[in-house]
Amino acid sequence: MTVSGIRAALAADPGLGAGNVLHKLIEHGAPLDGPGMTFDTAVDHHPAGHALTLGELYDAVAARAAWLSEQGIGPRDPVAVYVTTAADCLLHFMALTWLGAIPALMNPNLPGDVAAEYIRRLRAVGLLTDAEHRRLLARSERGLELGFRIDAVYDVTQTPAGTPSAAPTPYRHADEDPIAITHSSGTTRMPAAVTQTHANLFVGTRLLRLQKPRARGTDRILSVLPAPHAAGIMAVNHALCNRSELMYISRPDDGPAVVDAIEKWRPTGVFGFAVTWAELARIDLLERAVDSVSLWYNTGDCAHEPHIRHLVAAGSYERITREGVQRVPGSMFVDGLGSSEMGHSAFHITHTPDTERYGRCVGQTHDFVEIKLLDPTTGEEVPVGEVGLCGMKSESLSPGYWNDSLNTYRNHRNGYYLTGDLLYRDEEGYYYHVDRMVDAVDLGEGRWLYTAMSEERILKACPDVLDCTVVAVPTEAGVVTDVLLTLHPWADPQDDWEPAVRGALTDAAAATLRSVLVIGEDKLVIGPTGKVRKFLMRQRHAADYAAAAAAGAAGAGVSTATGADAAQESRAL
Repeated sequence: MTVSGIRAALAADPGLGAGNVLHKLIEHGAPLDGPGMTFDTAVDHHPAGHALTLGELYDAVAARAAWLSEQGIGPRDPVAVYVTTAADCLLHFMALTWLGAIPALMNPNLPGDVAAEYIRRLRAVGLLTDAEHRRLLARSERGLELGFRIDAVYDVTQTPAGTPSAAPTPYRHADEDPIAITHSSGTTRMPAAVTQTHANLFVGTRLLRLQKPRARGTDRILSVLPAPHAAGIMAVNHALCNRSELMYISRPDDGPAVVDAIEKWRPTGVFGFAVTWAELARIDLLERAVDSVSLWYNTGDCAHEPHIRHLVAAGSYERITREGVQRVPGSMFVDGLGSSEMGHSAFHITHTPDTERYGRCVGQTHDFVEIKLLDPTTGEEVPVGEVGLCGMKSESLSPGYWNDSLNTYRNHRNGYYLTGDLLYRDEEGYYYHVDRMVDAVDLGEGRWLYTAMSEERILKACPDVLDCTVVAVPTEAGVVTDVLLTLHPWADPQDDWEPAVRGALTDAAAATLRSVLVIGEDKLVIGPTGKVRKFLMRQRHAADYAAAAAAGAAGAGVSTATGADAAQESRAL
C-alpha cells in the first residue's frame, strides 16, 4: 500500500488513537520493511543508529509485552518507567499500552527523592527501571521507606527476553482509556502527574497530520524532545502515522550532540523544546553541515526571537519563486505554546528568514482549540490588547491529574482549563505570551513585571547575551529585580551590562532593577526538562544576596552592585 493510502486508511479509522498506532499500521497493511524508528543506543541485537524497520520495531515491542504479561502486568495497571535512554522509555511505553496498562513515563533527570515520592503518589503497581535509577531511588530516604527492592521492580535489561509470538492480543482501547501518565516540568519541585488518554493525545495527530497534506520537512525527523514527555509520544505517533523516518536521541539538552546527530543523520526536520534551541545558539550553525534541515518544530514554551533567527538562518528549504519551486538557504521554524495538560500546542506560527512578527508571538489558534483570555480575579474575558489568563477548551486537553482531583478541578473555570499562561491578543487574532502567572509580579497601580517578556527584550537588545533569567524578589522596600546573564563566549563578563539591560526593560520593570549579574550556568536552578526553575531561583538568589549583603556590611559596607561591580560580585554567588 502507498504512503497516501495508509494515511487515508488511518485517518478513516475511528479506533485509531495514541495507544495503538503500531498495531493499526500492521492492520492496515503498512509494509513491515518500511520505516520504524532509530535510536542512539542499541536495541536488543541491533547496534546504536540501526534503523529499525516497522517489523523489527513490532518484534521488539512484542517481546517486551510478552515478558511483562508473564509478570502479571495487565489492563489498568499503572507502571512507572524511570529509565535513561529514549529507546527504553518509548519501547516500554508501546509494550505497556499493548497490554492496556498505563505507563507513567518519568524524566530521567528527576532526582531520586523526587522520583520516589512521585511514584508513591502514583500508587504504581510496578516500576521499570535501570541500574542507574535504581541506585538513585535506593539512596533516597523515600525510596528506602517505600522498599524499592520489592519484586515489582523490573529491570529493563530483562524485558527483551520475552518471545514476540507469545505476546497477548493487543488491548482494545476506548477513547477515554488512559494510555500514559506524563508529568509536568516540575518547576516548583514536585511534578504534576498528567493523565493522557487514547483520544486526547491523538487529536493533533489526527486533525493536523493525517487529515492534511504531510508537512514539509517531516520526511526524516530527528526528535530531541524528552522521550517521557507527552510531546515525545506525539512525535512517535506523528512519524509512524505519516511513514516518516524518525531518530530519537536520549540527551536533548546536549547542544553539540544534537548538531553532531544532524550532521550524521541528515534529517529534514528537528523537533524539540525551547531549551534545545538555546543550546544551539552557542554553536555557529553556518559552519556546520546542517543544510539538510528545512524545519525546526518547537512545542512547550515558546522560543526567544534571537534563538529562532539563529536557526532559520541555517539549513535550506523549498520556496516558491518566479522560477518555480527552488531550494534556498535558510529554514522554517514552527513555534507554538503547549504543555502536558494541553495535550497539543494550542497555537502555531511559522517563521522564515524574512519573518518579522516576534515579541513572543505564539501565532493563532489551531482549529480544534478555543481560547479565552480571562481576568484572573473576575474570570471575565479581557478586551483585545489586554493581558489575561489563558483559558482553553479543546478535545486535546488532558482529563486531569492522576490521583489529584483537587488540582484537576482547581485549574478549571467556567468550562475552561486555566493553562497558567498570561497572553494578550492583537486585532488580527495573533496571541503574544508575556509570562507564566506564577512568575509575573504585580507592581501596583496597574503595573506588572512580566519576567519572560523582560527576558525577551533583553535578549533582543543585547546580542552578546546568550540567555538570561529575570529574578524578581520581594523586599520590605518593595519588589527588586536582579537580572542574571549568561554570555556568549566572545563577550567580556567585565563589561558594564547594566545600561543596556536597563534600556531594554519597560519603565516599570527598570524602576525595580537592583543588579545585573554575569553568572555561570552552574548557578542556574534547572528542572528535569531543562527549564529554569524561577520559583527556586528566587528563593536561592534572595538568600545568596542577603548573605552577600550581610558580609559586605560586616566588612567595608559594600553598596548594591550593578554593572561591572555586579560582574565581580557574581563570582561569589
